[in-house]
Amino acid sequence: MEENKIMIQRAVLVGMFQGLRNELNIEDSMNELAELTRAAEAEVAQIIIQNKSKIEVATYIGSGKVEEVRLAVEACDANIVIFNDELSGAQMRNLEGLIGTTVVDRTALILDIFALRAQTKIAKLQVELAQLKYRLPRLIGMNGNLSKMGGGIGARGPGEQKLELDRRRIKDRIDEIRGQIKDADKNRVVQRHLREKNDLPVVALVGYTNSGKSTLMNCLINVSIDGDVERHVFEKDMLFATLDTYNRRIVLEDKKEFILTDTVGFVSKLPHSLVSAFKATLEETLNADLLLHIVDASNESYAMQMEVTMQVLGELKASHIPMVTVYNKIDKGHHVTTAVDASVFISAKTGENVDTLVQMIKQQIFTEFQVGKFLIPYTDGRTASYLCDTYQVSQMDYLEAGTYIIAEVSIADYNRYSDYLV
Repeated sequence: MEENKIMIQRAVLVGMFQGLRNELNIEDSMNELAELTRAAEAEVAQIIIQNKSKIEVATYIGSGKVEEVRLAVEACDANIVIFNDELSGAQMRNLEGLIGTTVVDRTALILDIFALRAQTKIAKLQVELAQLKYRLPRLIGMNGNLSKMGGGIGARGPGEQKLELDRRRIKDRIDEIRGQIKDADKNRVVQRHLREKNDLPVVALVGYTNSGKSTLMNCLINVSIDGDVERHVFEKDMLFATLDTYNRRIVLEDKKEFILTDTVGFVSKLPHSLVSAFKATLEETLNADLLLHIVDASNESYAMQMEVTMQVLGELKASHIPMVTVYNKIDKGHHVTTAVDASVFISAKTGENVDTLVQMIKQQIFTEFQVGKFLIPYTDGRTASYLCDTYQVSQMDYLEAGTYIIAEVSIADYNRYSDYLV
């Protein structure tokens, strides 16, 4: 029982409201910080907001507010304080000395969640890279914590031993991880070239974390005529359930095919170290023919989440890619008052309006198709078989001169078999 008691973390959350300087509503931002804290398996004991136009260099929030936080920690029996913004190593050291407990910032919290969620080798490497890049300039400020950090928020991932390495060793480890990620990226490039060779369009799911991207992917896998439960991806109602890029082939009833890609979710104030570490993964969106921007329409802060997603896509230089906005979770109700163009309201959980979404996808990515009427001689049975296997044939007759086929085919195949057109 004592061991379990030690493992439970109770957190006091601290945010700074700078008036017009704030990009996001402070209440929404602090509510999101609370969700992130729970995702890191800690309890939220109290939320404190400082109204101040200027950041204090030494303590970020000022000595008076620090004392209020210290008293709150004592009153709530909290053992960690989480700030809603990124702190320097010196600020962390000063705050811990004044408050008397562990202090972490929003970046460390998000990195911790990523370390908790990472499952595959590449995801773990990307998280470790982001953590080391974050901790490298903070070694001086964090040295006092290394001996006492045994677990919990801020201690997952590389761990105490790696954090105690000197600056040179950490830089060597960063270079080593980058090399391993680069090797993994080579495999991703090979897979991408295979998709391009097969001339399959790519549809990428993007959006805020926990907006339902993985649920929608599984829903579309079920729509696929070769849908298989074993091809489902992990889905759960929690932040950052998916850290890896998943690719699945979707085959529609009319035999049209595309590759569906699920990507890591976005969040406001996404740490630059994470964007950099997951850059190769996120850049999968750059190779997409269509983006599906998944929005949690049941979330009152949906507009802010949409804005954050568009900002990240802008940083990735993916804003030029055609997009369909998918307002998801309408089974929970929605707060959308004005929908953007090229949008659809669905429930990936119940399947409501997913058929409409599929039609919108087809209209966007299968534009280079044309109805062809072919008369294929019996001596070229291979071509007739190819058209029947690849496309939905609307009419097929066996005539004296050969097999007569009417089908909607790609422009490439239309031109390839133009000699058979009638």
